[in-house]
Amino acid sequence: MKNQLGKEGEDRAIAFLKAKDYLVLSTNWRSGHYEIDIIAKDQDTLVIAEVKTRSTDTFGHPGEFVKSKKHSNLFKAAEEYIEACNYSGEVRFDIIAVYLDENEWQIDHIIDAFYPN
Repeated sequence: MKNQLGKEGEDRAIAFLKAKDYLVLSTNWRSGHYEIDIIAKDQDTLVIAEVKTRSTDTFGHPGEFVKSKKHSNLFKAAEEYIEACNYSGEVRFDIIAVYLDENEWQIDHIIDAFYPN
């Protein structure tokens, strides 16, 4: 059930970004034990997006569950992706929170959600 919910959230996040004219470059990109949910381009900016899906926001907004350890892992994964692709432009870290609210899917896109230390 959890994996199905997560897949549903990622699919909705991808569709959301595409509707906003983002170019989705990769999904579930892996390097070692690091993973990036969505890598996209927003004009000239590379977007590293973490998707957090919950069946409800009763216990808190899904974006609140992306903690500093996850930030650190995303920074490391992004460094590896950037090096592998020889990318040298702007990079941004976003959170896409997907959740059900009264049986309606909600998507909150938190742009520049966190920054490398």
